[in-house]
Amino acid sequence: MKPNILVIAGHDPSGGAGIHADIEAIQALGGFASTLITGLTVQNSQNVRGFRLTEIDLLQQQADALLDDMDYQAIKIGMTGSIAIVDFITQLLQRLPNVPVIFDPVLAAEAGGSLAQESLVEAMLGTLAPLCDVMTPNLPEAQVLSGQQRVSDCGQVLVQRSGCATLITGTHDDTDQVVNHLFTASGEEQWHWDRLPHRYHGSGCTLASSIACLRGHGQSLDSAVANGQAHVDKFLRSAFQPGQGQYIPNRQP
Repeated sequence: MKPNILVIAGHDPSGGAGIHADIEAIQALGGFASTLITGLTVQNSQNVRGFRLTEIDLLQQQADALLDDMDYQAIKIGMTGSIAIVDFITQLLQRLPNVPVIFDPVLAAEAGGSLAQESLVEAMLGTLAPLCDVMTPNLPEAQVLSGQQRVSDCGQVLVQRSGCATLITGTHDDTDQVVNHLFTASGEEQWHWDRLPHRYHGSGCTLASSIACLRGHGQSLDSAVANGQAHVDKFLRSAFQPGQGQYIPNRQP
């Protein structure tokens, strides 16, 4: 059977990131996605212009309806947008013990523009991240969350503060290759990928959802992290440009 993956994230009307990316990545890897949409954004492939968050009462009603009907094999969290939504997600996760949780702590869109409130960091690290298996921030997000600059310092601080494994992606770094770093309580592991020629919209969402789906299939965290990156590399190599901005990963199966 297809694993059921619960996705909690924002909607991107351009189709490149957010819920669109999550559903496509999960379907491409043989899973089925249910969604709780935390907010509606105003954005395209070039930039983010604004967002409006979903009322907590509506999210709660949707969550109750889903959990009355389905079991879930993994959870993917993306854009939260407010402390109230972080609190809602935290309470929801407590109703789903032993389900793997992948948290992409979205603070800004790849094309530019904030998708979070400044007071979110402590809520993310203090209450939400400790309930997750792995966080997947890019380097700028890891720097904001940790208050550090070097990749190694960011990873160590985030693992110490949250108790959560942390995969810091290197797409924003200035290295010849993209180097992704997985930090855990036992150490660090690295993966090196070719740096592809374009800028991409939705790659972070795609990665986190790919890892979540693979965890839903029963893969270990190490295997899901490694294989999820390989799938995203494949999606990026066939990316396309639907508008005038960034390229979109080709997540079609």
